[in-house]
Amino acid sequence: MQLEKLFQMQKALDTHIEEKHELLDEELFERKVLALLVEIGELANETRCFKFWSVKPSSAKNVILEEFVDGVHFILSLGIECGFDPQQIELNVHESTLNETDQFLRIYELTSSFQKSKNLLSYIELFKAYLQLAELLGFSQLEIEQAYFHKNEVNYQRQQNNY
Repeated sequence: MQLEKLFQMQKALDTHIEEKHELLDEELFERKVLALLVEIGELANETRCFKFWSVKPSSAKNVILEEFVDGVHFILSLGIECGFDPQQIELNVHESTLNETDQFLRIYELTSSFQKSKNLLSYIELFKAYLQLAELLGFSQLEIEQAYFHKNEVNYQRQQNNY
């Protein structure tokens, strides 16, 4: 994964948003954590992996991928907020032994742990777990990057249209 490029793109988008909305002097870490948690929930809702009471299938792969990438945006943004250097981040992802539901729960736990510690090791563990979820959902790193690039453009367009 082109982590440095993703960090650069996210930092540019974050700066654009913070300047436009006059948030340069605001502490945004907690709001970004909550935004990530919401995005994780939206992703889980599209996969329907926890909906044992329903026979309705999950959403289309492209819908799930777009929701997944929304989470990537906030994970990157949180890393930037903490001043992490992407060159210090190794994301050697091993296949998860968990099912999708348990992986989502693990990601929630790791998000909470990172929120409290704000340290690089807990950030890397969160990012790895999120990428393990991508594998469970059938996404390649190339698909994730391409979807991220596309959604980044959409996010700029939204800002121009006063989203």
